[in-house]
Amino acid sequence: MRTDTDVFVVGGGPAGLAAAIAAARKGLSVAVADGSEPPIDKPCGEGMMPETQVALEALGVDLPAGLGWNFRGIRFVHDDCQIEAPFPWGRGMGIRRPLLHGLLIQAAEKQGIQLLWKTAVAGIEERGVRLAGRVVSTRWIIGADGGASRVRKWADLDDTMQRAQRLASRRHYGVKPWSEYMEIHWGKKVQAYVTPISSEEVCIVMMGDESEDVKFEHALMRLPQLRERLSGAQLASRERGAVTVMKRLHRVVRGNVALVGDASGGVDAITGEGLRLTFRQAAALADAMETGDLRAYQHVHRELQKRPMRMGKLMVELGRREAVRGRVMRAMGERPDLFEQMLAIHVGQATSREIVATGAQLGWQFLAA
Repeated sequence: MRTDTDVFVVGGGPAGLAAAIAAARKGLSVAVADGSEPPIDKPCGEGMMPETQVALEALGVDLPAGLGWNFRGIRFVHDDCQIEAPFPWGRGMGIRRPLLHGLLIQAAEKQGIQLLWKTAVAGIEERGVRLAGRVVSTRWIIGADGGASRVRKWADLDDTMQRAQRLASRRHYGVKPWSEYMEIHWGKKVQAYVTPISSEEVCIVMMGDESEDVKFEHALMRLPQLRERLSGAQLASRERGAVTVMKRLHRVVRGNVALVGDASGGVDAITGEGLRLTFRQAAALADAMETGDLRAYQHVHRELQKRPMRMGKLMVELGRREAVRGRVMRAMGERPDLFEQMLAIHVGQATSREIVATGAQLGWQFLAA
């Protein structure tokens, strides 16, 4: 490999590859190192909102026709109540994480990015990254090494402004999707995030505050409609656990080091916003490196996090407060247009005036319910 590079990315998951691709498209030379080897999987909901797909395509990553499974919108299921709404435009896509990772690797290779798999990073210096027995000099160092980021610690960026976490577990079932919608099933102390990912398979993620709440057999007892859907279905993967975190850092930039993806904070998985944030962060970071000033990235990163953090808090509170959740579901059930407006806000397709008006209408409907 070359002894120097413009950008060195620590972490070869979707965040690291997206940051590398965005930088390479600016004409910068890029190397990516990861201690593991592809494909890299992560227990997640495996759904991409329409805006997420736009952000991915803006990085030059093509989504081949027929890949994954398209869904029309979002459906909430709570006891006997169901409310649903289509996306304001476009369709979502469910796709297995290793398939998405493979597409990102292909795009990185086309950009001439050095991909150093099975390469552990031992530390960082002012103008270099320490590998086994040598230092690679670089202008920019990007930490994309996940929620437990070592780069974040090395760069003294671990100062957390806000942090809350929940637990999750994921399974795939070999069953035909029964709905045009991605579904969120709400039960006592648990939510299930159901994403169709092919014509014969769905991905299901259980989320809750305690490990017992997210065990599938235990959780399904609290989600009777989902339990009935899965009756007789064959498991298509082993169960995998994860931690889903809502986290904000005081800073994501120090000197020539910047953080991206889960290393830079995150939102609860129930929002489905993790990948969109990652891809937008990657593009903003590349813009900042092109101008030679990472402070612009700090500002954009903070703005990108605001909306999904607010929605994440709302969704988590609905999960924890059963009585409030029931009233909200009844209110939106009586006014389906309110749920459509809430979805538009969630995916960033609402003006400030529409957000205020929706909040007022929902509050009034909530009181009436």
